[in-house]
Amino acid sequence: MVKAVEASRGYHHGNLRDALIDAGVDLARSGGPNAVLLRAVSRAAGVSHNAAYRHFADQEDLLGTVAQRCMTQLSLLMIERMDLVQARTAARRARSRLEAIGRAYVDFALTEPGWFRTAFTSARPHTAAGDVDQAAPNPYALLGAALDDLVRTGVLAPHARAGAQYTAWSAVHGLSSLLLDGPLRELPQADVARAVDAVLAGINRSLG
Repeated sequence: MVKAVEASRGYHHGNLRDALIDAGVDLARSGGPNAVLLRAVSRAAGVSHNAAYRHFADQEDLLGTVAQRCMTQLSLLMIERMDLVQARTAARRARSRLEAIGRAYVDFALTEPGWFRTAFTSARPHTAAGDVDQAAPNPYALLGAALDDLVRTGVLAPHARAGAQYTAWSAVHGLSSLLLDGPLRELPQADVARAVDAVLAGINRSLG
């Protein structure tokens, strides 16, 4: 379960930027990237529109920052699901952790569509100091670490590791997009579960 980011209702002196970002994350959750507007976040934070320009160069700057926060929410869910994995052997644990982050990815898309769409908006990546939660690696890094763990435990041959992240990421992202905004969006829940199982099984087979 992804925890909501608490938006600031107003702000204390010195943390207006955080209040604006929190407001943007709240707006993204309910309305996706198109809802993350400088005027809207300024209004939610209780300040003038011009005040926001002291902290963000433009609309793209704000959206890039909020997108990174939404991506962090995805990372946190992936970590939460990996931490729940219990297995008797290191190899089985490595496989189960990879499966757990794949399921978390699709679940995030379907349960938090606003955050998911915002996380993958076309806005440029934003990496200003303090804007990214350094305690939460990005999803790509988590996937890479999970695949490296498969190599360490003998599940994945070292020569098969190169490029495996592209196969795995493309599979779960493609399914997520089809289920959320594509022709699979009307699938009954039972069929959604089967689709997720099939894609994850395909990833598992591709890794040998």
